[in-house]
Amino acid sequence: MSEEIQYEQKKQDPSLKLFVVLSKAYRSIADQVEADIRKKGLNPTEFGVLELLYHQGEQPLQKIGDKILLASGSITYVVDKLESKGYLNRVPCETDRRITYASISEQGKDLLHTIFPEHWKQIEHITDGLSDEQKLQAIELLKQLGIHANNLKVEKK
Repeated sequence: MSEEIQYEQKKQDPSLKLFVVLSKAYRSIADQVEADIRKKGLNPTEFGVLELLYHQGEQPLQKIGDKILLASGSITYVVDKLESKGYLNRVPCETDRRITYASISEQGKDLLHTIFPEHWKQIEHITDGLSDEQKLQAIELLKQLGIHANNLKVEKK
């Protein structure tokens, strides 16, 4: 098969097109969300940690990275910054000295109460390019794609 024919097949391959479009859409949305978070005095990782603690309660430091997709070495740095700003507290485990929990402080809760409603509106604005029905369809399709990709990862282990 000639290179020209292979190139034409690649151009028409919906898998490749989906990957490119999905990547570009993610980058555009992530850039908008990050800009909104930075306007509120946080970086996306700090916001992610606070949001996790707010919605799921105190968490072992060792588990936070897995839940917000952050390398474990970065957790200490982020937690240190948030603690120095007064947004969270470290809580030693009473039964295992090796475990320390992060817990959102009252000041952290107040911050989220202040910034989250506007952040939510910004996310709604960013995603207004789709109707609610289209958003629900996209959620289901992207879930299927993510589950399939995750299962491929598991198969290779």
